Amino acid sequence: MSSEPNRSQESSSPLFAAIYDPATVFFERTFLRPHREFLVADLDGTVLDLGAGTGAMFLYFDGVAAATEFHATEPDPHMRRQAAEKAKTLATPIRIESSPAEALPYEDATFDVVIASMVFCTIPDIESAMSEIARVLKPGGELRFFEHVVDDRWRARVQSALEPLWKRLAGGCHLTRQTGSQLVADRSFDVVEIERLNLGVTPIRPFVRGRLRKRAASATR
Repeated sequence: MSSEPNRSQESSSPLFAAIYDPATVFFERTFLRPHREFLVADLDGTVLDLGAGTGAMFLYFDGVAAATEFHATEPDPHMRRQAAEKAKTLATPIRIESSPAEALPYEDATFDVVIASMVFCTIPDIESAMSEIARVLKPGGELRFFEHVVDDRWRARVQSALEPLWKRLAGGCHLTRQTGSQLVADRSFDVVEIERLNLGVTPIRPFVRGRLRKRAASATR
C-alpha cells in the first residue's frame, strides 16, 4: 500500500467545486450519459471510482446489481463533500477516501475494475497513478476510462494558449494531455478497446474512452 506523499493531496478548489455541477448539468443529461453508461456496462465485483469529483458516476453505480462493493477516492475536500452527500441519497453504499491517485490506500489486488472518468487531466503524476492502479487491480482486472485530450491543428493552439489560466480556474485540469496514448503505452496492461471521440466543445474536445486489462504478470515499465 503506497504512503508516499504527493502534492495532489493538497488539491483544493472551492470555487470550481461549487460551480461544477451547475455548469455541467446539461452535458451530463445529454452527451455524457452514454459514455458513463459505457463505464458501468456489465460491471461486476469490487469497483473503484478514481477521482470521483462531485460523484457524477454514483447514480450509474446505483443501478448495477452485480457489483459487490463500491469505493471512491477524491482528494479535493470540497468536491468530496458533495460526493458524500450524493452517496447518502443512494441505495448502493459507496466508501469515499481522500487519497490521491498516486497513493491509493488499498491492499494489492483489491479491485476487479477501476473507473477513471475525466480525472487524468488533473492528476499531477500519471505514471505513478498508473503504477498504483496496476497495484490495486487484480490480475485480469480492468481500467475503464473516459478522458478529454489535446485536439489537432488550430484547436490544439487554442488549448495551449488557454491552459495556464484554465489550470488555475479548473482545479488543475490540463487541456493538452495525450492521455489515451499514455495509458495504452503502460506495459502492465493489454488494450481491450480504445476509441477517439470527436465530441465536446473547444477547449474540452476531443475525448478518448476505452478499457485496459491488467496482465497476469506486470511487465517492467
